[in-house]
Amino acid sequence: MPDLPRDYPTVVHMLLDAAARAPDREALVCGEDRLSYTEYLRCVAGLAQELDERGARGGRVALVMGNSVDICIASFAVHMAGAQLTPLNPLYTENELGPMLDDADVSVLIHDDAVSTRVAGLIRRLSIEQVIAVGGPDGRRLTEWRAGADLTPPQPLPLAESPGTLQFTGGTTGRSKGADLSHRALAINISQREALVPNRPDVERMLCVMPLFHCYASHMCLHAMAYARGALVVMPRYHPDEVIRLLHDECITLLGAAPTLLTGLLNYPAFTGQRFPLLTRTYSGSAPLPEEVIHRWESLTGTIVIEGYGQSEAGPVISFNPVAGPRKAGSVGVAVPDEDLQIVDMESGNRVLPAGQQGEIRIRGPHLMSGYRNRPDETAGVLRDGWLYTGDIGELDDDRYLFIRGRKKEMIIVSGYNVFPREVEEVLHAHPNVREAAVVGRPDDYRGELPVAFVAARAGADLSAVELTRHCAGSLAPYKVPAAFNIVAELPKTAVGKVDKLALAARVRLT
Repeated sequence: MPDLPRDYPTVVHMLLDAAARAPDREALVCGEDRLSYTEYLRCVAGLAQELDERGARGGRVALVMGNSVDICIASFAVHMAGAQLTPLNPLYTENELGPMLDDADVSVLIHDDAVSTRVAGLIRRLSIEQVIAVGGPDGRRLTEWRAGADLTPPQPLPLAESPGTLQFTGGTTGRSKGADLSHRALAINISQREALVPNRPDVERMLCVMPLFHCYASHMCLHAMAYARGALVVMPRYHPDEVIRLLHDECITLLGAAPTLLTGLLNYPAFTGQRFPLLTRTYSGSAPLPEEVIHRWESLTGTIVIEGYGQSEAGPVISFNPVAGPRKAGSVGVAVPDEDLQIVDMESGNRVLPAGQQGEIRIRGPHLMSGYRNRPDETAGVLRDGWLYTGDIGELDDDRYLFIRGRKKEMIIVSGYNVFPREVEEVLHAHPNVREAAVVGRPDDYRGELPVAFVAARAGADLSAVELTRHCAGSLAPYKVPAAFNIVAELPKTAVGKVDKLALAARVRLT
């Protein structure tokens, strides 16, 4: 197992070091925006000072922002101001954002113009007094401090043991939960991953197409480039032609992607025959990557794909295929250094299973969350005797390479995003003509999985897929809306009267 490379107390110290060592190197690119590390740090320090003055220190600051230079600046600034970063999905509806903002009890909300309408009511209802609107005709840009030569970070800098990020994730109940991660957990996990998959200092230029509110993109793109003193090229929104252009024009050496993106590019005619001589690696995460896609990508582009595995609760990286070792097709690699990873029986969770046997994956190490905010019972269910029980089913081979085999949870992963059946079912049950509803995942070559609904109508009522789609679209993000609606007379039941989701899942696999 390789030794840990340099680790920092916090990601703030990491950015300060990058700016001191490479002040003039390009740090951020997004559209017309280009910032050196000196300008990057000035903007972060300027916003951090403002957040400190607004009383953010010791509280939580929520970001509801799409990909931009602004979200990069804001993410580091919240940490520098001594507040806990709470990044939220800008695609969420008001109904979805409300419970998370309420649970987080944020002191400041930073949002971009695209979500202004959705957050306006929540700001009033939750009495959020400190709001920073970014972009749009009346909004600000967080690059306003780029020429502020006298700017310095507010003191004191955050401590390693202080709260760093409240990363909302989900579970089998369908309720979003905020994973409390310390600065230490976030920072050491970067070094743990670097030990297996090191990026070249002062060389790398990474294209980030993944959403930066997500823990995968924040770790593999935002923080990884600051650690390596590299350039992060951010795409505000995905389009295959723009990906191709940026790979060439920005001399990209690293691509952070998910299976959906790779599959989409491989099936895009203009991508066929492309060669990217500077691209050395493609990182894939957030959802399982089919082996066929790996082989096609590597054959077409002449570059390697490195797959890893993680969870929000683990900072997030748990394992990776090492650069200085074999890459095994279908495997998510080996455990990061300073982490214990075991496969245990699914009944008690205490019996360690040998290589080749499937069971629940559990881990322990310095990068784990302290627990779920305001969820003591759910925390106790996954953190036991220092171990994080992941809820994922896997097995280890004789070389201790990990293979993911399934999930104990009912959670559906659509293009890397978590969809919780209960949440969709609750929306369906709110329709006046719905008597019963159940949602299961259907395998999909492009998105990994798609939610599929089975719905029974109330007596004498009529239902249609068009009507149900419209109903769901008003309360759910687009990727949560079922891809198909099966109108049935009755839902199958188990012997104790519960909806038999195993039978429904088997049915969708046959369609």
